[in-house]
Amino acid sequence: MPVISIPIARQHLRDPDDDDQYLELLLNAAEDQAMRYLNRRFYADTEAMNAAVLADEAGESPIVINASIIAACLLILGHLYANREDEVSGTIISELSMGSRALLTPYRVGWGI
Repeated sequence: MPVISIPIARQHLRDPDDDDQYLELLLNAAEDQAMRYLNRRFYADTEAMNAAVLADEAGESPIVINASIIAACLLILGHLYANREDEVSGTIISELSMGSRALLTPYRVGWGI
């Protein structure tokens, strides 16, 4: 289940006609991509994060989601929603958009070498 609500995702996409199951799939994928870039999991609130820590499911350096992370996830969601095919002609595709990367980078951990 995504951290960001379906109504927020629907408002961002400005498309009230798609079903919730499809939007939840894309939202889960967007959040997963953001968490993989951050090298950490994020949670809706402190209570959810603490429960995950106690269950030993939070990984290293968990974080409560903030406005920048939400905005980045919504940018990723918009990209997934607008580009529903594996290949898009006439555009340059990057792994993670510059906007979402800029929003997520301050919270990234474990940069590596």
